[in-house]
Amino acid sequence: MGSSLYVVLAIVLGLVVGAGFTWLWQVADRRRRRARAALSPRVPEGVEILFDALESIVIVSDRSHNVIQSSPGAAAKGLVVKGDRLNDRVAAVADEARRSGAVVSTDLELPRGPFGRAELHFRVRVAPLAPQFLLILAEDRTEALRVEAVRRDFVANVSHELKTPIGAVTLLAEAMDEAADDPEQVRYFAGRLTIEGRRLAQLTHELIELSRLQSGDTMENAEVVRLHRVLEQAVDRSRVAAEAKDITLTLAEPLSSAEGGDIHVYADQALLLMGFHNLVANAVQYSPEHSTVGVTARRVDGNVEVAITDQGIGIAREDQDRIFERFYRVDPARSRKTGGTGLGLSIVKHVVENHGGDIRIWSEIGRGSTFTVRLPEVELPRRSPSRAR
Repeated sequence: MGSSLYVVLAIVLGLVVGAGFTWLWQVADRRRRRARAALSPRVPEGVEILFDALESIVIVSDRSHNVIQSSPGAAAKGLVVKGDRLNDRVAAVADEARRSGAVVSTDLELPRGPFGRAELHFRVRVAPLAPQFLLILAEDRTEALRVEAVRRDFVANVSHELKTPIGAVTLLAEAMDEAADDPEQVRYFAGRLTIEGRRLAQLTHELIELSRLQSGDTMENAEVVRLHRVLEQAVDRSRVAAEAKDITLTLAEPLSSAEGGDIHVYADQALLLMGFHNLVANAVQYSPEHSTVGVTARRVDGNVEVAITDQGIGIAREDQDRIFERFYRVDPARSRKTGGTGLGLSIVKHVVENHGGDIRIWSEIGRGSTFTVRLPEVELPRRSPSRAR
C-alpha cells in the first residue's frame, strides 16, 4: 500500500515538473521570437507593393531612423546615408511625424554629394506606419524646378533684351527730332536708328524661330536632301560679309563616288540651312580680317560630320559648356557691337537635335574654334540618287 502511494506521487510530481518545463520553454520561445522581431523588423504587409507602384522614392524606417527597406534611388540621392540610416534632415521630419502622430509634408534641399554646391529638391511626406514604423515618400522635384527657373529666366532675359533696342530707338527718335534743323545729325541718327531697328527685327525673328523649334513637330516638311547643296547655300549667304573682312571662306568639294558619293540626310531643308548659316555667319563675324573659315563634311560610322573651323579669338573652356544657352554671350560688349543677340547658337542646337544629331565644340584662346555637327546619314538606292533634292 505504501509503495503504491509513492509510485503515484512520483508520477504526479513528474507530470508537474514536465508541465513546468514545457511552460518555461514556451515562454522563452515567445521571448526569443519577440527579440528576433525587434532586431530584424519586417515591413508590414501591403506596404511592399508601394515600392513598385509609386514613382516617388519610398522608405520605411523605424523610430530610431534605421532604414528597414527603401527604393533603389534613396541612397543614390542622399536620402539614406551610410549604415542604412536616414539623412539627418529627413530624420528631423520623421521625428516631427512620430511626435504628432500625423502626416507631415515639407520641401527639402539636399546636396548632390559631399562636394560642390548643386542641390536636389524633394517634396517629402512622412506618415506613422504601425507602432514602430514610419513611411516616407520623397518626390524629386529638381528637374521641374529647373525647368521653371529656366522659363522665368527666359522671360526676364527676353524683357531685358527687347528693352535695349526699344530704348535705343526711342532715344534716337527724340534726338532726330531735336536735330531736325541739322541734316548731317539727322542722317547720323537715322543710320543708328536703322541699325537698332534691324537688331530689334533680328531678335524678334530669332525669338519666334526658337519658340517654333521648342514647340510642335518641326520635322513635318522633312525630306531627303543633298547635304552639300545645303552647305553651299549656307556659305554663299556669308560671302559678302567674308569679303568685307578679306576672309577666305572655303567649302570642301563633295565626296567622290570612290568615297561613297554624295551625302544625304533626312531634314527640313530650310531649318537645316538656317542652322548651318548661323554657324558660318558666327565664324565670319568673330574672325579677324585676312583669316580663313573652312567648312568640311565627311562620313563617320554611318553618320555625317560637318565641321566649321575658324581662326578667331577662341572661346575659354569655362564658357564652352554655356555658349548654347539662350542669351549667353562670352563677351557681351563685343556681341552688342557686332549685333549678336545671344540666340544664334541656341537655335543651332535645337535645329541639330530636332534632326536627331548633336553639336560639339573644340576651341582654344588665340587659335580659333571648330563646331562639329553630327547627323544620321540616309542611304539612297544607287540607281536613283536624283530623286533627292
